[in-house]
Amino acid sequence: MKIVIRKFERGDIPEAAAIWNSVVRDAAAFPQDTELDELEAGDFFAGQSFTGVAEDTDTGEIVGLYILHPNNVGRCGHICNASYAVKKDKRGLHVGEALVRHSLDMGAECGFRILQFNAVTASNTGAQALYKKLGFTCVGKVPEGYRRQDGTYDDILIYIKRL
Repeated sequence: MKIVIRKFERGDIPEAAAIWNSVVRDAAAFPQDTELDELEAGDFFAGQSFTGVAEDTDTGEIVGLYILHPNNVGRCGHICNASYAVKKDKRGLHVGEALVRHSLDMGAECGFRILQFNAVTASNTGAQALYKKLGFTCVGKVPEGYRRQDGTYDDILIYIKRL
């Protein structure tokens, strides 16, 4: 599989929404607890500072995406935040790593100075290993900051990286 990461286009909505909603349904990583319909998804993805999609150039299939946007406003507006989603059957193929690397470059290109992840679940050890590999620093933990679908709680970790 050869992927290219490119800017989101309106024609990507069905595939991008399906991938995003799959992560929401899994209830193990994203804070959102409701899925997006295609109209909401189009507005949501288009409303970010940047939305990138990972396209398999052999098949034309969208296999992952990320959103990039300010983490805060005003005096903290130089910090961005990102979320990543990879199609279930494409996980473990380094699509997520490609998305994170692209978002680092795009964050800098958009004028941000820091990329911050607010809520990496403690059980998401794959993401933690990737962020460590890419030079992120874990700067804190919020005990029981993530409510799982079954009503149990997981700690969340906060990661940062200078761009």
